[in-house]
Amino acid sequence: MRLLILTPQFPYPPHQGTTIRNYNLIRQLAKRHEIELLTFVEEPGEVEAGGSLKAYCAAIHTVPTPRRSMLDRIRDTFLSPLPDMGLRLESEAMHQCLAALLKTDSYDVIQIEGIEMGPYLLQIVNGERQVARDRPLIVFDDHNCEYLLQRRAFETDVRQPDHWVGAFYSLIQWKKLAHYERRCCEAADRVVAVSEADGKALKRLVPGLEVTVVPNGVDGATYDPRRVEPLDLGPAAIVFTGKMDFRPNVDGVLWFSRQVLPRVRAQVPQVHFYIVGQRPHRRLEPLLDDPAVTITGFVPHIQPYIAGAAVYVVPLRIGGGTRLKLLEAMALERAIVSTSLGCEGFPLTPGKHLLVANEPAAFARAVVTLLRDPSRRATLGRAARAFAVKGYDWSAIVPRLEEVYRL
Repeated sequence: MRLLILTPQFPYPPHQGTTIRNYNLIRQLAKRHEIELLTFVEEPGEVEAGGSLKAYCAAIHTVPTPRRSMLDRIRDTFLSPLPDMGLRLESEAMHQCLAALLKTDSYDVIQIEGIEMGPYLLQIVNGERQVARDRPLIVFDDHNCEYLLQRRAFETDVRQPDHWVGAFYSLIQWKKLAHYERRCCEAADRVVAVSEADGKALKRLVPGLEVTVVPNGVDGATYDPRRVEPLDLGPAAIVFTGKMDFRPNVDGVLWFSRQVLPRVRAQVPQVHFYIVGQRPHRRLEPLLDDPAVTITGFVPHIQPYIAGAAVYVVPLRIGGGTRLKLLEAMALERAIVSTSLGCEGFPLTPGKHLLVANEPAAFARAVVTLLRDPSRRATLGRAARAFAVKGYDWSAIVPRLEEVYRL
């Protein structure tokens, strides 16, 4: 088949959730299909530095990423019926590029990656601009059930008076996203979710909607503990990885650092918490003064940090979908402590594949238990890797997506 895939950012290098998923879908699909990529780019040189991605694409079409000021966002929060994510990548240049491609080329499938690309899904389906007469199959890959994410953010922040501004924002976005996400799902021919929980949430929005679950995956070879040289982070190293301007990640590490880490440190004084990921948010700045915390910022490869962890933590309280970070740590045979939300979407057995705790004291007890028991860590790690590579290697996941094309 000929596929046109639309992504919100250039999916190389695959260093964070969206780009990891998009890169690996393209990499696997290119084995059997002809792929064209239409994407936003931050810098003109991104495509030239595109590494192996260029080999997987028959053509790459790019448009500069649009810029919205904070003033624009504040104004639109109150005056526009559209959610922030429906306006974030609104671009006349992208509309024109897409219309030109659809007018001159023929595709079997057009795949829309994420709700940020919703304006272009609606452009194709509603015929607001000139498009091809014989419309291809439209697949909407909803990376997160976004209205659910904002609802959970509201429910978390509204309990804390100093977070009420964020709670108010999330309340507005939750209501707008419920309407917008419904429109996108109804407009597409096929809808893909990354977890059963997200699929059920989308069906609550659109009764009768058919949703296919194509979960996030992991490259079992890249995340193979036999191929990764771990960093020496110390015998009591706790590691979290993720894009550190992403609100659920910021909330999670702040909760862990303030509510859980002091309890762990009281019993394991040498403990050290590593927060590994690009673009640390300014809300994390107070942690820079904590000698038991290291914020790395961007690192070229996260595998050595994960492999160097005695315990890997997923202290998420906000979010949806399935966590790529969890699969990466599992594939590297790390012992993991997660909240229930952090491991949502995977059929994991607590006590066999990882430990699960939701309250600060219970989370701390689980971490301390593992820090003091190397044998238990090893047992959990082996079971975790077996789970990850058996069912969630990208090579096993992408055929599920190909079935969507043939339904």
